[in-house]
Amino acid sequence: MKIGEEAIPTDRVAKRPMSTRSVLIVMLDIYAHPDTTVGEIATRSGLPQSAVSACVARLRETGSVVAQTDPRDRRRTLVRQNPEVTDRRAEVAGARIDDALGTALGTDDPVEVAQVVALLEALARRLSPEALARLAPEST
Repeated sequence: MKIGEEAIPTDRVAKRPMSTRSVLIVMLDIYAHPDTTVGEIATRSGLPQSAVSACVARLRETGSVVAQTDPRDRRRTLVRQNPEVTDRRAEVAGARIDDALGTALGTDDPVEVAQVVALLEALARRLSPEALARLAPEST
């Protein structure tokens, strides 16, 4: 996760008090659980509700998520992935981990880094969300 954080471009983004890791955790939770609330994200992620609120605000600013009032309970706000791909989302999605990975591995050999990237991509294909769900099924 730390290597991925290091690879995220931040040159055009203002510094915020919340960590990149917290923002990523919240974003991934929202993407996996559309039409969710801040409280539900806090419960699933283990992050404090105030931190989740700050992360959701940040994700809304960058256009990664959108929020709407819950039609069944107008006191609640539901958050979901923005169906439109913003410039920021495209920039982050297109970022490569090669430089951060090379730094973590202590090498500047592009062949070695490419081999590790290929291994990580193969592992990611094998460890799909469905595979990970088998480890700790959600309680119903």
